[in-house]
Amino acid sequence: MKKGITVLVVDDDRSHRLMLKTLLKGWGYAVTEAEDGSQAIEAVREKAFDLILMDIRMVRISGLEALGAIKSYNPSIPVIIMTAYSSVETARQALKSGAYDYLTKPLDFDELKIVMERAAEHTSLKEENRRLKEGLSGDFDRRNIIGNSPGIITLLELVAKVASSDAGVLITGESGSGKELIAGAIHFNSPRRQGPFVQVNCAAITETLLESELFGHEKGAFTGALRQKEGRFRQAHSGTLFLDEVSEMSPGMQVKLLRALQEREITRVGGETPIKLDVRIIAATNRDLEQDVAEGRFREDLFYRLNVISLRVPPLRERREDIPILARHFLARFAEKNRKDLKGFTPQAMDRLLRYGWPGNVRELMNAVERSVVLSISGYVEADDLPRTLRTGKETAKEPTEAPVPEGALPLEVVEKATILKTLEAANGNKSETARRLGITRKTLHKKLKAYGVMD
Repeated sequence: MKKGITVLVVDDDRSHRLMLKTLLKGWGYAVTEAEDGSQAIEAVREKAFDLILMDIRMVRISGLEALGAIKSYNPSIPVIIMTAYSSVETARQALKSGAYDYLTKPLDFDELKIVMERAAEHTSLKEENRRLKEGLSGDFDRRNIIGNSPGIITLLELVAKVASSDAGVLITGESGSGKELIAGAIHFNSPRRQGPFVQVNCAAITETLLESELFGHEKGAFTGALRQKEGRFRQAHSGTLFLDEVSEMSPGMQVKLLRALQEREITRVGGETPIKLDVRIIAATNRDLEQDVAEGRFREDLFYRLNVISLRVPPLRERREDIPILARHFLARFAEKNRKDLKGFTPQAMDRLLRYGWPGNVRELMNAVERSVVLSISGYVEADDLPRTLRTGKETAKEPTEAPVPEGALPLEVVEKATILKTLEAANGNKSETARRLGITRKTLHKKLKAYGVMD
């Protein structure tokens, strides 16, 4: 992952600088040195760096001053500030000035490694997004479609091509894969973008109500129809109508939908006057419609009417390269929502995310990240903050543990605390052995014990 990543180490303490250079080279980074802030500014102007590790207290030009100059020249370079405990307030000022993060001296090498990996990934993802945006043209609207995997790039290229037409589109893919986002991207990159984008989940509405929902009804058309209702087709006039889970329509509704598409007009329930409409139809399903056609569950003529262009949304397990960027996107959203200061995922936690099968796709990942954000008590989401299915790697597996967990409906914090303390007791107070048995780092164990008031 670090191959080709260049780091500028800035520190006026020569011995500390050389130590960092040796350490970082051992981790696979390419390292350049600068002995003060002025050299760092000159170096950035002469060469491109992926990230900068810089001391804040230097004789000639401070790290804070150098940070300002570097950010003015190239705001995209992540700068990690190193500071003594006595200068933490200054480091916080650096964060406000654009620093990516800060670390206190003496450095915790495990923490340094994690922060640098996150910063390097941050830079890489920004560059990938830039290249993707250029490839799709500068005015392409992704509509919150996150990911740079080959499958997603190919899909977005197809979206960009079909958006300009008025052809019907059938989007297929598993539940939770993001079919509605693809439909939105087609609409908002089309000539109809100024018109309405109307969505209907055909599986969520009963058969008796779906006709009224789509076509509208006249006053008195049936019991409870106290006034005329405008249907979704009429609401979508001059825009796009997205029919999600279209495979769940009854045979009778399929006939009525086919007529509306062929005639480009609808008639309200209880009405007699046809209403001409200009609507583009995008449909989606998580089923194999061709198989449904072959088995008589879906009309063949309607299938061909909807399936002028077919787009398949890949499941998350086929686009694992997108898991880190999706996870960090959701983490940022839910950290803000829950007023938490979280910097990212530990390598162990990210490894679990990457190894899991994600049967629920992006929706399941989003829910897993939200839960982890709520439960996290450190600056990073740890592996043991993740849902049990991710920690075991199996949807139905029982989680192994070195210590018994209290039975009954107890808060998660109580169960976690009891498990940690039992494991610590079983390990005769050896914290390193306790951390090993629990599958967490010693530092994480220390933080959790401190949070429980077990140690100072």
